[in-house]
Amino acid sequence: MYTGWLDKSAKDYTEQGLKRVLVTYAVARGLNGLISVAQGTEVSVEPVGIGMTFTPGQILDPVNDLIEQFSWLVLASGVSLGIQRLLIVMTGSTGFTILVSVMVAGALAACWWQKIPETVSRVITRIAVILLVLRLVIPVIALLNQAVYWYFLQPQYESSQTVLEQSGFQLQQQQPVKTISAPPQNEAMMDKLKRAYQSATDAVDIDARLDRIKQVASNMSERILDLMVVFLVQSLLFPLLFIWLAYRLLMQLLRLT
Repeated sequence: MYTGWLDKSAKDYTEQGLKRVLVTYAVARGLNGLISVAQGTEVSVEPVGIGMTFTPGQILDPVNDLIEQFSWLVLASGVSLGIQRLLIVMTGSTGFTILVSVMVAGALAACWWQKIPETVSRVITRIAVILLVLRLVIPVIALLNQAVYWYFLQPQYESSQTVLEQSGFQLQQQQPVKTISAPPQNEAMMDKLKRAYQSATDAVDIDARLDRIKQVASNMSERILDLMVVFLVQSLLFPLLFIWLAYRLLMQLLRLT
């Protein structure tokens, strides 16, 4: 408590967590922008003389909605980590440490000095217990959360993050931008055959692109769900669990006083 090692380690963890949040949020917003561009892209082809217009980006609409929800979860995780960091700074400050030391010394003196009324002694002891638990539990919660991340969540986070970053490049490569213009009125037969062949080739290419976009969308959805689990567990679920356990411990200690 007095060396500052516990507070420094807990603060380092929260800062690492905030960096992960910022990186993931930037990737999510970048994917959102790419999908928005893809959704507005139209491609026209004329296989066997029939004009057809495709909007391949519409396949990504469900993924775009999922990314929007994921972005909000990442922001909530960032807020949670920011609150944890603020509490670590507050409880690790010199003033708070001195206050805890004074109250603990007062509680010990009240137990030994029989002239102090029992009610006053009990109040001082309970305040000392509450402050001491706050002083120790908040950084310990951060370290326990970091241990959970290292041993259980880090591989899932890193692999999913890598796949999402690669998905952005894959989406850029799959953007179909070629549009077939209308044929001239006095077109030669050979030119018509060439244009028909090119249109058929473009139609097949669009089908292949659609398949690849579907595969990218499937991979993105799976990895986004994995990351949602990571952030939900790391920044919300486990901190609440540890806080509940700390509360139960505090209640037991207060009953003893």
